[in-house]
Amino acid sequence: MTGALSTTAGGRRGAVAHEVAEVVGTRRVGAYQHLTLVAPGAADLARPGQFVALAVGDESSATLLRRSFSIHRVTPTGGDGTSATGLGTVEIVVSAVGPGTRWITSRQPGDTVDVIGPLGQAFPLPTDPTSCVLVGGGYGSAPLFWLAEALRERGCHVELVLGAASEDRLFGVDEARRSGDGVTITTDDGSAGHRGWVSDVLPGIIERTSAGMVYGCGPMGMLRSITDIAAAHGAVAQVAVEESMACGVGVCMTCVMPVVGSDGRTRMVRSCVEGPVFRGDAVRWDAFEGGHCRVPDDAVGAPRVGGH
Repeated sequence: MTGALSTTAGGRRGAVAHEVAEVVGTRRVGAYQHLTLVAPGAADLARPGQFVALAVGDESSATLLRRSFSIHRVTPTGGDGTSATGLGTVEIVVSAVGPGTRWITSRQPGDTVDVIGPLGQAFPLPTDPTSCVLVGGGYGSAPLFWLAEALRERGCHVELVLGAASEDRLFGVDEARRSGDGVTITTDDGSAGHRGWVSDVLPGIIERTSAGMVYGCGPMGMLRSITDIAAAHGAVAQVAVEESMACGVGVCMTCVMPVVGSDGRTRMVRSCVEGPVFRGDAVRWDAFEGGHCRVPDDAVGAPRVGGH
């Protein structure tokens, strides 16, 4: 079943496909599972930085809320698809951390999954060639290789920085070497690449390449640090946030976060609709504490002390 639905995302109208996608490939990559789904509607519409939302379970075991995953790559309809039918495919990378993601990673070729996508805002691309640094944490690096290729097609010099707690938590090291002009690896325990965090090596890479853009996808703490580093070096950060997106279409309100608008005022926005990609310097990082997000006192509509 494939149908074109109309949705409003970030003030722009775009097409979204609702499909029952066949699983045509699944393989283990380090600590993660890489799945390939036949989803021609999403494959033909998607851009780097967008995501898909998958239903969990079948008619007798479905859970209420979907699980959202960044799109790793697509093969549009008519391309060199991986399926026997030649239909467009969407690739995702899943970390099995709960019952829902474990169900998804247990899918085998021939199984089907209900998919909605592409959703959210894509990474903005520079109009003129410029040096770019792409930073990924863990499997947050999944959408960056497709982005790297899109940037290089525009004449941009592209360097990738991949970080994780340990070597098995990295994703796409070999793919990064094919997609970028340079690759730097960091691990917290030193099991691969430089021992330490991506924030340790990022300043030197920005200086060496005179990068004007820094793109990031990964844990919120990492995104905050690369935003600060980019700003200190005169670069613009564009980050794909990892807020929990339970429905993926802006209905459940679980992924709201504070973002500063063009008028300088802070508003709580839905990261699945207005994001997941934001300018890093627009995100109110001070509102994120201990894995939770609070409503800043100066946000539009924030509760006032005493009810005034």
